[in-house]
Amino acid sequence: MEPYVDPATAAEFLAVTRARLLAMARSGQIPAHPLGLPGKRKQWRFRLSEIAQAVGALTRPVSSVSLPSAVSDVRPKRIRT
Repeated sequence: MEPYVDPATAAEFLAVTRARLLAMARSGQIPAHPLGLPGKRKQWRFRLSEIAQAVGALTRPVSSVSLPSAVSDVRPKRIRT
């Protein structure tokens, strides 16, 4: 199973700012996994393969999307619980 990554890593993967990435997550433009209770500030986590597929689907059919090699090169940070 692919690990989750933090917003900074996902933003670097997309070459956008962390703020832009979080805005995209809140608006549903990219897949994201919010952690936390309703009404509280959320911690967001991402899977790079889901982001790559969603972004690729905007420009070409999903069946032709292949994961960039960067997915395996990114070292995820541990999620503290």
